[in-house]
Amino acid sequence: MMHTRYIVSILLLVTITEATESSIVGGQVAKAHSRPYMASLQFQGHHSCGGVLIRKDFVLTAAHCKHLDAGAMTVVLGAHDITKKEKTQQLFQVATYFQHPNFTGGFDYDIMLLKLKTTAKLEKYVKPIGLPKKDGNTPATIKCAVAGWGRTGPKKPTSNVLKETTEKTQFNSECQKIWRKNFNSLRMVCTNFDKKKGGICEGDSGGPLICNTKLQGITAYTAKDECDNPKYPHVFTKVSFYLPWIKTVLQKYGNAT
Repeated sequence: MMHTRYIVSILLLVTITEATESSIVGGQVAKAHSRPYMASLQFQGHHSCGGVLIRKDFVLTAAHCKHLDAGAMTVVLGAHDITKKEKTQQLFQVATYFQHPNFTGGFDYDIMLLKLKTTAKLEKYVKPIGLPKKDGNTPATIKCAVAGWGRTGPKKPTSNVLKETTEKTQFNSECQKIWRKNFNSLRMVCTNFDKKKGGICEGDSGGPLICNTKLQGITAYTAKDECDNPKYPHVFTKVSFYLPWIKTVLQKYGNAT
């Protein structure tokens, strides 16, 4: 059986020895600033993971995106081309990392909140995305959007500009068949994808799965070095399951001013 890991800077998406991070393979370049909630998480100026702004002082991402030996993380909002110093960009340091307390470095509970040291200025290029209203099943065969600056293919470089494509939610039984004990249908959503349309790959970890305009998932893992192989469904942390935890953390800091 194939192992799995994540989608961070090196494909932390499949097995913890063979899983990896993600980036968009195929797909298309997103219209500049059409996804104003997107965040690029960077170490020493290099993109490592994606994330989404959910309040002007909080970004939601994957727990495995926190690298203990990588130094301070910089959160970049309002970006399209992350190799340029665009006037639309806002840069932030992280005040506090809130990895889910049950996250142990594996695939489960792979979710994290980042409290920004200063609040973002909300405007045309920087806006939060709404959270789901309640927990529930994500129906299969729903077309959902994914986006990121990750790798454009196995062992290929990351993208300078934001890319996007669509993937379809998959039946839990199909994901269980492939990922076995690594897949938990209560806390994860998985998708299948068209090789021509493409999908997530390394470097896309922490980015969004958006279904019917709502944030349903956070990019978690895919098959290492085979992110473009339709045999292996892509897996996302199911945001709605974590609503109580997210709300508890946000309420601790009240309404951002």
